[in-house]
Amino acid sequence: MSLLRNRSLAAIVVAELVSLTGSAMTYVALPWFVLVTTGSTAKTGWVLAAELLPVGLLGIPSGSLIAWLGAKRTMNVADAARAPLMTAIPILHWTGHLSFPLLLVFTFLLGCFMAPYYASSRLILPEVLGEDETLVAQGSAFVQAATQLTQLGGPIIAGLLIAWISAPAVLLIDACTYAFSFFVIFTFVRAGKRVASDESSRGVFAGLRYVVRDKLLGPMMAAAAILNFVAQGLFVSLPVLVVRRYDGDPKVVGFLFAAFGAGALIGSLLATQIVRRVPLLKLAAAGVLGMAVPLWLLPIEMPWPAVMVVLAAFGFCAPLVNAPVFGILTVRAPEALRPKVMTAVITIATIIGPLGFLAVGQALQHVGLRVVFLAIAVGYTAGALAFSAAVSRDAAKDDLQPRPAGDLAPVLQVEARTD
Repeated sequence: MSLLRNRSLAAIVVAELVSLTGSAMTYVALPWFVLVTTGSTAKTGWVLAAELLPVGLLGIPSGSLIAWLGAKRTMNVADAARAPLMTAIPILHWTGHLSFPLLLVFTFLLGCFMAPYYASSRLILPEVLGEDETLVAQGSAFVQAATQLTQLGGPIIAGLLIAWISAPAVLLIDACTYAFSFFVIFTFVRAGKRVASDESSRGVFAGLRYVVRDKLLGPMMAAAAILNFVAQGLFVSLPVLVVRRYDGDPKVVGFLFAAFGAGALIGSLLATQIVRRVPLLKLAAAGVLGMAVPLWLLPIEMPWPAVMVVLAAFGFCAPLVNAPVFGILTVRAPEALRPKVMTAVITIATIIGPLGFLAVGQALQHVGLRVVFLAIAVGYTAGALAFSAAVSRDAAKDDLQPRPAGDLAPVLQVEARTD
């Protein structure tokens, strides 16, 4: 916990905690809003896909924007833009002016800021923590712990608030959390330098070229794309599961998403300690295989508390993959290339996410939940095996091993950057 004495890191964690609580609430409220107002699982998939589609279209070019603005300014711009965009959705709905095509437009615009904000929230960590990949992995685990806490509380709050004040009102609350995040990052985070370019970083696709040519990142990100395709399909199926099996109770939707968040929170807290002791890639390889195992229980029809246990186990292993991967990824590339590499990786990992939403949304119109969940288990297991094979080939390399606990360099770096 001593790492959180760094005030910039603490401010980032607080901003993420509030903002992502709002996002977690919207992740429940938005598909629920579409499902109950249109009655169409296909339209629900289209809305969620519209938010992720800009990541595929604009994710790679946004690396140049991050390099020009700096990570802190990029986060501020994203929050300042998303607050009014999110506010517009409930206001237009309440005034009777929100058509379905217009809803797609607003969710698309919101999605335009997803890749640059997410990439910047990771790229800013070396600025406040230093260049040691294990230290950055630990800092990333703290950020993810805050993220997963929001996945625990956000869905529960959303389920209760949807039943109490309606889904559009929950979206308005999310807009306020973007404004809060803007204030905290702008006021308290001492970072945000622009990244000087060099010959290797020239061109919009410089980061993508680096990823494709890298013997670790290329195969790893290809497997991650498969995993994200399946995972997005899983999450879009949960509201449908509640409607079809559990009497359409919005509180149950919140509990299911919260179960994933609870498991992931515990996993994140474990990751903050274990990344200092276990080789990062070996930890990621084991974690991704652990995520696949509980999904094989979903085709079995069971009470919703049992589904919560399955999702909690799935979520528990996620930080054991993400924390080490981001620790390695953030400092692996040359500094001039990092913004473009990070946005390229995020784009690769999420580019087929919209297809996952659409595929499952369409499938649920024609086949039962059991078939869909079986396909999800098969697909995720295949992706996990491919990911594990990709990282295991590099797991023994000395330059990717964590530093010994007695190495004082990371400690000195933290203290030098403590505000």
